[in-house]
Amino acid sequence: MIVVNTGSVKPDNRPAVSLKTLFSEKDLNGGRAKFGVITIPPKTRIPLSGTGCHEEDEYSIVIKGSIITWSNNQEYRLNAGDASLIPAGEAHWAYNDGDEECEIVWVLVKR
Repeated sequence: MIVVNTGSVKPDNRPAVSLKTLFSEKDLNGGRAKFGVITIPPKTRIPLSGTGCHEEDEYSIVIKGSIITWSNNQEYRLNAGDASLIPAGEAHWAYNDGDEECEIVWVLVKR
């Protein structure tokens, strides 16, 4: 077992947000997933402009706050307790239009 305290993990170098990768492929000798948490401050968009896209399926659950997301040419509102799946290769973005931080737990899984 590997145990990590999220408070002791240094955030990845990302502008405006706190993105922490808690576990990655290197932790599991050839594993196919990354796992982490992101905190998006109020009035912050990720990425700052355009869209993001990656080779892995992205599973996430909002654990605090709410966020507007766009994926597959459709806009969504996700609130605490909502989970989502963005298939590999699908362009997307997110914007915290609220007054509190939005915290999201995410998993990227290689196919």
